[in-house]
Amino acid sequence: MAIKEYLPADIASRDEDSSIRPSSDENRPTFEWGLTRFLDEARTLATFHHPNIVRVMRFFQANATAYMVMEFVQGASLSEWIKARRPLPQAAIERIIVPLIEGLGTIHKSNYLHRDFKPGNIYIRRDGSPVLLDFGAARSTSGGKELTAVVSPGYAPVEQYSESSVQGPWTDLYAVGGVMYWMVT
Repeated sequence: MAIKEYLPADIASRDEDSSIRPSSDENRPTFEWGLTRFLDEARTLATFHHPNIVRVMRFFQANATAYMVMEFVQGASLSEWIKARRPLPQAAIERIIVPLIEGLGTIHKSNYLHRDFKPGNIYIRRDGSPVLLDFGAARSTSGGKELTAVVSPGYAPVEQYSESSVQGPWTDLYAVGGVMYWMVT
């Protein structure tokens, strides 16, 4: 298992008793909003049941923060795995990309976007199957708040460079294209 803790280091810190506190009263509303979002996202991610999406098994609050308990994936990031295997034949690319696109479909049907689809967030398990990790940038498409700018150069489409641009499933699909291009070249 892997445990992810809500600790926005730019606005909060760990106290001596291990609890997490906003670094100032000014940061408290942002911290609390983020904590609520973290729990909402954990709740949503726990409902995703797809073999190519990392599994969130449990989430809880403790120490004035929140935690997600996820499946621990043994393997290597796509970035590392591919080094000894280039150039990849088309069939190998398809064995990686097609299951991930199907996983993204599960996410999109729940009105969520991954928003950080890149080689470092894709792991190849020991059995050769891919799994999509790191949902730290994931956001609901129906949340009402503008989506923050999250950018992984080379994989992020133009709409991710601006907080006011509309993002949707096409945002993740652009990144899939970027990963495929990277895998080929």
